Amino acid sequence: MKDGQLAGMPPVFLVDDEDHILNSLSLFLRGSGFKEVVTVSDSRDLMPLLVRQKAMTVILDLFMPHLSGLELLPEIIRHFPEVPVVVVTASQEVETAVTCMREGAFDYLVKPVERTRFITSVRRAVDTFLLRQEVHALKSYLIHGGLMHKEAFSRILTNSSQLKGIFQYIEAVAVSGETILITGETGVGKGLIAEAVHRVSGRAGPFVSLNVAGLDDTLFSDTLFGHRKGAFSGADANRDGLVARAAGGTLFLDEIGDLKPASQVKLLRLLQEQSYYPLGSDVPKLSSARVVAATNCDLRRMITNGEFRQDLYYRLTAHRVEIPPLRDRPEDIPLLLGFFTQEAARAMNKAVPNTPPQLLTLLSAHHFPGNVRELRALIFDAVARHAGGPTLSMESFHQAIRAHNQPTPIPVDHLGGENAQASALFTSGPFPTLKEGIDAMVLEAMRRANNNQGIAATLLGITRQSLNRRLINMRSKQESADPDALL
Repeated sequence: MKDGQLAGMPPVFLVDDEDHILNSLSLFLRGSGFKEVVTVSDSRDLMPLLVRQKAMTVILDLFMPHLSGLELLPEIIRHFPEVPVVVVTASQEVETAVTCMREGAFDYLVKPVERTRFITSVRRAVDTFLLRQEVHALKSYLIHGGLMHKEAFSRILTNSSQLKGIFQYIEAVAVSGETILITGETGVGKGLIAEAVHRVSGRAGPFVSLNVAGLDDTLFSDTLFGHRKGAFSGADANRDGLVARAAGGTLFLDEIGDLKPASQVKLLRLLQEQSYYPLGSDVPKLSSARVVAATNCDLRRMITNGEFRQDLYYRLTAHRVEIPPLRDRPEDIPLLLGFFTQEAARAMNKAVPNTPPQLLTLLSAHHFPGNVRELRALIFDAVARHAGGPTLSMESFHQAIRAHNQPTPIPVDHLGGENAQASALFTSGPFPTLKEGIDAMVLEAMRRANNNQGIAATLLGITRQSLNRRLINMRSKQESADPDALL
């Protein structure tokens, strides 16, 4: 458990009838990053307070007037079993300690308690609380299968069971405050997922986003950590960085795979120590921001190639979320098609056109390397070109997909060597002739297009007339080879 995880979390309750004990233990906790501390000097007030306000941990004195800690301990465990109770008392009797542990106390500390021992015990108790929260959430999803914070995911349109499973996982881990790495191809919506993580976490601070691609180390450090007056030429005043701006909230670092090596070291230090140095300062500042990162890069391959630090990778992947590409969730295409068509029409002050049924077939057969972002761009372009009439034209879609499907020329010096793109087409069986390969591609395009020749021609990158001629030739040759086919 790190200090930055504590922002937005329930408070720690301190229960003791001696004010000087409450003051000293409060100072210990606040100095170690526990900003939310509730002190209770009258033990009779504790249970009503716990009913009204959720606690992360209770630190309980045993010997108090009115209600003793020995009386309160079993009540807390009975009514709030998820809340660890750390007993702090002057009694050194072994029997008392054993009794407390049997009643369910998380730890037993003897006054005067040493600061490091006290903070270590409380941190362990908080770790246990957070783990219990995650387990409780996972149990709830396994039993009920629903979302507790549907509104947090309202900006992500989906019918995909894969994405809904990811939403459930996010609800289970968002409260922990640990780092989350979001991976996936360009355009799948990693930024929307990061925002959903922030909303589910309930953190009081803001959501602050930074795309680190293209930032050199100096700009990265200044943007993230800020600077002090006089740190460099032009630094005329102190300036807080994004870490300070995201205090108590979420700092989202996009394109983390493009982070420069020197910047990787500084980010690692921030995650390890939850502290940082503004440029020009030798006094560290504490961070209470939760870090969420995203990338479309293969970080494991980058680690092997020496391009990304392995220790930083493990710091970033306390939890990992991988977003499936649009081609693996075709059930989302009809939903997104309707939404983006309406959005584009509103933005351009046009009537919402109908979408032809063939358009859905064409889009479902497309590979979508740009994912949802590419689909949105295609629809906006088509609506912008739409001159009127009730139905949206498919011409711009055909043009864009046909251009995308143009083959990449193979360099001449590679023709005699290994070519992974070509060899992937022929993984087993006898090597086909050129004619057989073309016929197989034509048949596969027709299958994906549900026998719509216009769509199949777009996938093949040829005209409809050329496809029609090929189909006629294939049919006549099949009939010549099999006369019974005419019957």
